[in-house]
Amino acid sequence: MSSVVAPDGTRLAYVEVGTGPRLVCVPGGPGRASAYLEDLGGLSEERTLVRLDTRATGHSEVPADPSSLRFDRLAADVEALRVHLDKDRIDLLGHSAGCLVAQAWAAAHPDRVRSLVLVTPTDRLQGGRRSDVGAIRETRSEEPWYAEAAEAQAALADAPPAQQQSLVRATRPFFYGRWDERTQAHAATADRQSSKRAELGFGAGMEAVDLAGMQESLAALDVPVLVVGGERDALTGVASVDLVAGSFARAQTAVLARAGHFPWVDEPEQFRAVVSAFLATV
Repeated sequence: MSSVVAPDGTRLAYVEVGTGPRLVCVPGGPGRASAYLEDLGGLSEERTLVRLDTRATGHSEVPADPSSLRFDRLAADVEALRVHLDKDRIDLLGHSAGCLVAQAWAAAHPDRVRSLVLVTPTDRLQGGRRSDVGAIRETRSEEPWYAEAAEAQAALADAPPAQQQSLVRATRPFFYGRWDERTQAHAATADRQSSKRAELGFGAGMEAVDLAGMQESLAALDVPVLVVGGERDALTGVASVDLVAGSFARAQTAVLARAGHFPWVDEPEQFRAVVSAFLATV
């Protein structure tokens, strides 16, 4: 475990896993410690994964200013890490909500981007509505866990805060391409890896963010981008893949068969092959 001090004095933790050229990794959640990224399905065998715990998560400090937890301000921490690593440009991977941070950083520092890998991204920046998530969930209706998960999902919108965590636990099979011992073990780590403070701060005050200006900067970005989705991703969906890719001039997409929201867990070999092949061309 190593650390870097952000410009506002907040100490941020990161860990380097593997060997080879560095790939900086921003976790999602929002507000989840980076440990859930693991070794990204064995990608660490050829890349050094620099897994950043965003502020108020994992081993990183809670900032004095809560507004610094907003997604666009987290981009400054990515830049601080780049400077700390003494790299002129970096390859950056974001997962889920972490893709918002990755895009905010790329928009603010286009000359520092070598490549972007956006894995099962939220389409919130692009104004998407996860339009296909319901249909994807329905494809799992014959599985034994479905009835309980669907009931919990329906109850979430009106549930009091005290009940929400248990309901979310019941919906977790929707996050994966399969629901077996491996995926259940991965899902079980979420409770101890998640920070409610970081989650709530991530989108707070989002109306003040210049989303249109951010998209304009991304459209002008002249770097290779890979957007990865999972065909069974019933959290952010598959439609988001093309929508997010459309923000970039040089984006390619890959939707992995049988994978859900955590494709390196569901289909590690397929995930590793796709990302590795892309990075080899950069």
